[in-house]
Amino acid sequence: MDPMLLKAVIALAPVLVCLMVFERVDAFRLIGLREIGLLLLGGGLLAAASYVANGSVLDQFPLRQTSYSQWVAPVVEESLKAVLLIGLFAYNRIGYLIDAAIAGFTVGAGFSVAENIFYLHEFAHATLSVWLVRGFGTAIMHGGAAAIFTVLSQVLYTPRLRLDADRFHFNILLFLPGLAAAIALHAGFNHFTDAPIEAMAVVLLAVPLGLFVIFSLGERYAHRRLAENREAHGKLLEDIDSGAFADTNNGRALKALGERMGPEGERDLFDYVHLHTDLVVRAETSLLAMEVHEATAFRDDVRERFHQLHALERRLGMSPVMAVRQHLHFSRNDLWEMHELESHAPKKA
Repeated sequence: MDPMLLKAVIALAPVLVCLMVFERVDAFRLIGLREIGLLLLGGGLLAAASYVANGSVLDQFPLRQTSYSQWVAPVVEESLKAVLLIGLFAYNRIGYLIDAAIAGFTVGAGFSVAENIFYLHEFAHATLSVWLVRGFGTAIMHGGAAAIFTVLSQVLYTPRLRLDADRFHFNILLFLPGLAAAIALHAGFNHFTDAPIEAMAVVLLAVPLGLFVIFSLGERYAHRRLAENREAHGKLLEDIDSGAFADTNNGRALKALGERMGPEGERDLFDYVHLHTDLVVRAETSLLAMEVHEATAFRDDVRERFHQLHALERRLGMSPVMAVRQHLHFSRNDLWEMHELESHAPKKA
């Protein structure tokens, strides 16, 4: 094999192979190939941004290269990765520990691939041992550090995700522990300049093992929460259909709201109540089916139902929509489940 090609394979393949394995281990398939591709691209763009940022910092505060890589670079690079991942949390694109870990590792993988491509160009004559450490050590470290950030952030955010959606408040401070842990892993790895093989071996063992443990725990937790939520929301849908919900405090409050909106508005409001609840139940049923790889979970009318839902939201306006979510006690996690259902729903031919 051509020596340069061998170096490229060693530098780039390990982290991508790990990513492929992690994606297959995810029983729920919460992050599709399109999302993985976008996150890889985002990580690569962050690597380019870090090159510029690191150069700017070095220009302002000249330091020895070793000192900079040990103390400053981890802060700059992990903070940049965190910006993209915080965006996923802000837009409610992460629901469980499993997809948090995969999203983080994917961004770190994209970062490391772009970084190693640059170094392959700049240091083409470096020995195979250098690329061995960069491919099996540095690249895996980048993925692991970003995964640690998202997992810890998800753990801290989980209690808030269970709250009613209208009570959710985005708190940037909850991301600081995860960022500190990511920086610590990155800085710790960079401190082993005199023992790179040992550092590589520790990272290569600890990161995949740790993520497999997270996948195992996260899958059990996700299954339990989904089963509990589907049962509760299924009972709510039965009560709505039977009329029992109308006799509850929440039902009476929505009825009073509907009466103030006039006959047409009241009809739209209760159509929205039923459709929203139905789609939440379908979302939870579909995610549980995806866990056991049942492709028959989706109905042909799912996408049409979402079209109807969004049309009703436009007609009703923001305040009635928020009132429905408040009185039905839909959480931010429930809304994420609906997004997953909509994004996976089959398109009409």
